[in-house]
Amino acid sequence: MRKALIFCSFLFLTIMLIGILPVNGEERIYDGVIRLHVIASSDSAEDQALKLDVRDAVLEATASMTVGCEDFESAISVLGREENLRALEDTARAVISEAGYSYDAKVTLTEERYPRRSYDSLCFPSGTYTSMRVLIGEAEGENWWCVLFPELCIGAASEQADEKFIAAGFTPEQYKIVTDTDEPRYEIRFKLLELLDEYIG
Repeated sequence: MRKALIFCSFLFLTIMLIGILPVNGEERIYDGVIRLHVIASSDSAEDQALKLDVRDAVLEATASMTVGCEDFESAISVLGREENLRALEDTARAVISEAGYSYDAKVTLTEERYPRRSYDSLCFPSGTYTSMRVLIGEAEGENWWCVLFPELCIGAASEQADEKFIAAGFTPEQYKIVTDTDEPRYEIRFKLLELLDEYIG
């Protein structure tokens, strides 16, 4: 009787784990997203307002650059070009200068560790993502995050969000991972993805 109970318990746990472990390709959530990280010079109200103005200008510029980019690889190839990174720096500097400041601006495309983050109805597990960093002045103030690709920085909960993710190469299961964030099952899957990212990284 005891052996049967142990076997049934083991079988139940196995079935549960199959339901919550990352399936093939779910770890690619980290590999299919470009994050935007804008860091203000300081926490003063003026520098925080400037940060948002720089953000808006950079978003407008990157949107123009990535027109026609249908997947992560094509977006990276465009945004990672040296001339485009320099153009984005010039865009940020122009906004800063027009606001009456002499801050410098630096734009890089790199790998960066992000905490778990929610954007309206979407939530991304913590992990290492490709990140476009926009550093303003001393870059010691509060920062601003969003998802640059797929283009979700403005209106992340729009009706087109699912279409943008699928068009960018996400599978329906991967998209479900970042949207079904209220279910305990997906909270566990987030944790497993985060542990997997730490192990790989």
